[in-house]
Amino acid sequence: MLELAHVSRRFGDKTAVSDINLKIPAGQMVGVIGKSGAGKSTLLRMINRLIDPSEGTIAFGERDVTGLKGPMLRAWRAECAMIFQQFNLVPRLDVLTNVMLGRLNSRSTLHSLLSIFTHEERVEAIAALDRLDIAHAALQRAGTLSGGQQQRVAIARALMQRPKVILADEPIASLDPRNAQIVMDSLKAINEQQGITVITNLHTLDTARHYCERIIGMAAGKVVFDGGPNDLTEQAAREIYGADGLKEAFSEAITSTSLGGRAAQAPASLRPVASELVAS
Repeated sequence: MLELAHVSRRFGDKTAVSDINLKIPAGQMVGVIGKSGAGKSTLLRMINRLIDPSEGTIAFGERDVTGLKGPMLRAWRAECAMIFQQFNLVPRLDVLTNVMLGRLNSRSTLHSLLSIFTHEERVEAIAALDRLDIAHAALQRAGTLSGGQQQRVAIARALMQRPKVILADEPIASLDPRNAQIVMDSLKAINEQQGITVITNLHTLDTARHYCERIIGMAAGKVVFDGGPNDLTEQAAREIYGADGLKEAFSEAITSTSLGGRAAQAPASLRPVASELVAS
């Protein structure tokens, strides 16, 4: 169980996240949605302890994450893998080495400095790449891959950490529709097949509704919705995105279905507003 109690984060006079209280059971697939600036990325970075809360506590099981330091903090960051929108790979290194870098938090400093990896770690890295259908590029320089391929490598690197939680910060924001689907399908499969908790920030309501069993809506740093995909009402969507942001929430690039088809697939409570936006 991941638990956030009265968690806030301020940057100077600006409050980015305000009094967040959440309990996320192990094995959930959670989508965090909201407009840019809603506090989604700040929330994930606090969970991973890339930044510290100004107030409140974050706990994982019996462990107080907010109090961790040194080796114990490194161990938490290994258990709580982070996937970024910008991929954060080392472009000049080959794909296989980039994936094996996921083991650094659990290795000695000497081994890390010398980049010494075992045969077993290489086999594990190849298996992670194969799972994401990118093993054929194992010896290719990461910088030569497409954005979608690089994101799959980043997910494989996260799996090398043997995490209990995966945090994905806008993982498909810079991808085309086909690669976005591949990445989201991969995260969903990892969640379902390995029981790893996945918390992903998403800009569009449609993606969250399709892939996530639980949706947390944020606006102005606060949680304004917390429920299942079918619990989203028009009123809730407007509270999350605002009247002017609703069209953007439904405007995810289309692959095999039309905008009208997406509107028809929306929950009954959202079909009127979805159809209205399609018509406009």
